[in-house]
Amino acid sequence: MVESWKLKYTFMDKVNIITKLFLGIALFFFIIFIHNFDFMIYLAFMMLLFLLLVSGTKWKVLLLFLSFSIVFALTSSLFMIFYGEGQHVLFKFGFVQISSESLVRGLHLSLRTMVISFFGLSIAFTSQVIMIFYSLMQHLKVKPKIAYAFMAAFRMIPLMIESVFQLRNALKMRYQMIDNKNYSGFKRLNHLLIPLLSQNIRKAHRLSVAMEKKGFQDGPRTYYYHVPFSYRDVILVLLIILFVILAFTMAYFVPITHITDVR
Repeated sequence: MVESWKLKYTFMDKVNIITKLFLGIALFFFIIFIHNFDFMIYLAFMMLLFLLLVSGTKWKVLLLFLSFSIVFALTSSLFMIFYGEGQHVLFKFGFVQISSESLVRGLHLSLRTMVISFFGLSIAFTSQVIMIFYSLMQHLKVKPKIAYAFMAAFRMIPLMIESVFQLRNALKMRYQMIDNKNYSGFKRLNHLLIPLLSQNIRKAHRLSVAMEKKGFQDGPRTYYYHVPFSYRDVILVLLIILFVILAFTMAYFVPITHITDVR
């Protein structure tokens, strides 16, 4: 999570990442067995509302990621919509056939994707990468050498991006002094990739030597950051269960489409 995107912190920021990941996995396997269309509509709406309340992120950033997730959810179901089978044909052109059954099945798949995407975004916007690995080390006994290696790799990403911009600006100045045939096509790509690879290999080597010297091994060690479980984890679990119960209740008593089985 990029800290500059945050406007405020909510209780979701204090929930242990293991709890969030466990709930995400459990929610994924749960909705696979849900075939009630109205249930998925209500659950997707509740997850969207949950994301808007707990993300604490700038609205522009949040709306951008929401747009990407919704577009991806809709496009992922186009194959099922355009080429699905059904008795009530709504549109037919060549080998493209849209029936009411295939449309409902495709939209149902999109709603499943939205539910997972919205909850996944709420996890991404309220979690710090460094805390993920600390939690894995402290609670799931991941080896410190592996966890710290991944943390170091994540720290290298901004440095790599900065190197790309610096090298690109340097090449722009260099290209003003040489013939165009020397940097056209794949040559331009080689001028960018080869220096980047060599630079980052040297940085990674220096980082690995520094970590070895500072004792980043698999033995017992203390931690500066502690990521405990708390009452907030229980609140999050109860909230997700409450959302599921409310969605089921509203689908039963206040149905929208009255479609109970989309198989």
